[in-house]
Amino acid sequence: MILKNIQTLSINTIRTLSIDAIQKANSGHPGAAMSLSPAMYYLWQNFLIFNPLNHTWVNRDRYILSNGHASMLLYSILFLTNISNKHKSNLQHLSTSLHDIKNFRQINSKCPGHPEYKHTCGIECTTGPLAQGIATSVGIGIAQQWMKSYFNKNNMHIINFNIYVFCGDGCLMEGLSHEAASLAGHFQLYNLCWIYDCNNITIEGKTDITYSDNIKQRFKSYNWNVYTINNINNLTLIHKAYMNFIKNKNKPTLIIVNNKIGFGSPNKENTSNAHGSPLGKIETLLTKTNYNWPKYNTFTIPKEVITHFKNGFYKRGIHQQSVWNNMFKKYKYHYPKLSKHLQLINNNILPDNWHKNITSFNIKTQHMSTREASGYILNQLSQNIPWLIGGSADLSPSTKTILTYKNAQNFSKDNQSGKNLCFGIRENSMSSILNGLSLCNMKSYGSTFLTFMDYLKPGLRLSCIMKLDPIYIFTHDSISVGEDGPTHQPIEHLSHLRSIPNLITFRPADANEVIACWKIMIQLTSNPHALILSRQSLPIIKIKNLNNTNNIICGAYILCDPINNTEPDIIFISTGSEIHLCIQAYHILSQQNINIRIVNIISFELFNKQSEKYKNYILPKHITKRIIIEQASIFGWHQYYTQHSISITINNFGKSATMKQLQKFYNFNIKHIINIAKKQMHINNT
Repeated sequence: MILKNIQTLSINTIRTLSIDAIQKANSGHPGAAMSLSPAMYYLWQNFLIFNPLNHTWVNRDRYILSNGHASMLLYSILFLTNISNKHKSNLQHLSTSLHDIKNFRQINSKCPGHPEYKHTCGIECTTGPLAQGIATSVGIGIAQQWMKSYFNKNNMHIINFNIYVFCGDGCLMEGLSHEAASLAGHFQLYNLCWIYDCNNITIEGKTDITYSDNIKQRFKSYNWNVYTINNINNLTLIHKAYMNFIKNKNKPTLIIVNNKIGFGSPNKENTSNAHGSPLGKIETLLTKTNYNWPKYNTFTIPKEVITHFKNGFYKRGIHQQSVWNNMFKKYKYHYPKLSKHLQLINNNILPDNWHKNITSFNIKTQHMSTREASGYILNQLSQNIPWLIGGSADLSPSTKTILTYKNAQNFSKDNQSGKNLCFGIRENSMSSILNGLSLCNMKSYGSTFLTFMDYLKPGLRLSCIMKLDPIYIFTHDSISVGEDGPTHQPIEHLSHLRSIPNLITFRPADANEVIACWKIMIQLTSNPHALILSRQSLPIIKIKNLNNTNNIICGAYILCDPINNTEPDIIFISTGSEIHLCIQAYHILSQQNINIRIVNIISFELFNKQSEKYKNYILPKHITKRIIIEQASIFGWHQYYTQHSISITINNFGKSATMKQLQKFYNFNIKHIINIAKKQMHINNT
């Protein structure tokens, strides 16, 4: 079954569409698209289950292009298989049109340089940074196993989709690939199939200048099933490899494809010149001649190829969902509650009782760290929302993210219904896995110390680009972590998080504010969230009617105003644990006839979205005496500065000492705040 006839025609159509689009754009990566086309063709035409008229079908197979620079490979197949962005099949509703392909990498085209989630129907995941696609697939694999355990009943296999990922040498060089593959093998996620384009080429040249791993042994050590194809143009071998994956039900599968980048290019095949630049006009003509293709024509699409995909991929996908729909009708009759839950998940809607048994803390409650308060509400929410799942990068006893109620349990190869995800010391892959869970509309969360945010930033950034809704729980939020010293004391991290577009960062001041934050985060579905929590215990704020969702949703509120109802002389602006220093200073200064307003900016992002009227109500422009207090970098706070503002912040890397010693050393104490306020009273406002 060597390449011939309609199969040859289809594969070469994918190749030449990719070549022509990249040549027209004068930008792109043709080599991988040219060499991987047989594997792409055979997967979509013969194995992938995907309804082209319903790209959100919950039981569709997922395809991810982790080596996203080969994006034209994916856009070509989306066009040829007639994926629709609505439940209609006509040209104006195509996910990817020929017009888009001709405008590859141009503004407003559905074919950007790398695949972008929600920008183009049929794109399951934003990829670009290498290895993010394969790591995200692990989250999708976990979601599938959990959903399968929760929903499948009595031979009604409502959930049984597979996840296919194309990846390259760059993906497997990235350290993220180790974290992801290790965990996937440990959990025995047999629904994962990674197809590795082993072409031994990177931008700098042959991979042997930096890379001599034995990939087969490496993945076998991860507990993966490994299959090798030495000739990608032999469809018999490709068929056997995919069938090997389908039959395997005990471990994930890696298919190693020993390949030649830029296949068919007489002068650039198997060289780095085919990786990241167009072939050039002359080489394009020579390559098309090798393919027996009309060399002077561009964007040639034989009608037989469209018909071929219509009779294969297209009909199969529609038929498969039709069969599934009939099964689901019976399922709904026998399992009405579960069927409703599946519909809720597919539409990213919470169950009606998601807030049941969630109560505020009484002001008589003993001091409580905000991490403890978060653990309390997390356990309540998880019992009310079955598909709320997550954990920690080996720090759950410290981040308080262990679900302790009776049926929570740990997710494992032997218990896919478990809701505690133990990521191990793998912050980088944790964030990517959260993305995979969120792409399946699972409510996901992951936790670590705030200073270790650095390790998971790549996945968090993609959460923001894709506008997914995972919740990142960061504890040990300041120098108050104490003796562990500078490596564990976050300084610049809050500023960093607040600078990331689409991320909503919360830093609550007490246990009740934590509850309000959770109520907001769990309902918002178009933003990831960062919840910043204290290690140390904090008092419950003893001011009535302030700790509620309405205050938090605005991002900032007036915690207290002068007791004599006069206009404030000074505004204290703070967040988190430092709010309590402000409250103590407020009471002392009030007795000395200095009028203080305390403003809690719990979320910069939400506050900055408010109307100018509201923002000026909270921070009147004419009140220029302001003291900003936060145990972190000043960076980012200047947007709330006036000419008479003073800050008590930190702009070095901290020290190893007790919390009390550190707070005194860095001037986070009542005496210093009061002295600063008194000095401000002598400033002329003119």
